[in-house]
Amino acid sequence: MNMLLLLVPLIIIATLAFYAGSLLFKLKLQQQIREQKTQQRIENICQSIQTIAKAMEQQQCNLSEGSIRLYHLLEALPIKDKPNFGQQFPILYSLYDQIKMLPTHEARKAQSKIEIRRQDTHREELEAKLETQILIEISILKTFNLLAISKS
Repeated sequence: MNMLLLLVPLIIIATLAFYAGSLLFKLKLQQQIREQKTQQRIENICQSIQTIAKAMEQQQCNLSEGSIRLYHLLEALPIKDKPNFGQQFPILYSLYDQIKMLPTHEARKAQSKIEIRRQDTHREELEAKLETQILIEISILKTFNLLAISKS
């Protein structure tokens, strides 16, 4: 009888220890999968940044559209201690700040042709004014590498 009183708690403890160990293993596996997915997302965003920068340089994408896309990609990077991209790419961020409120899609279509033309002229003037400086920043973003950017 005494042996049974010792054996039952030991079996319960062993079972709980096994269960706790399996939960820890699953947790570690989930963390590894999450880290892999995060790293893949970072790599995809970096590649998108490079592609858009090259398209801007080759004039396949206008500077305004490219600055909007690059701003959102840089800000979407899922990293801790994110560098201040606004300081690293001040002209690109400046253009974004000046055009972010312009209407797009249906809101743009709802405006009069005169208003659309006025906005387009304003945007084109900004692009022309900042083009040289943006192209310098684009030359860095063409080879965007998070490790290289973080060190600069």
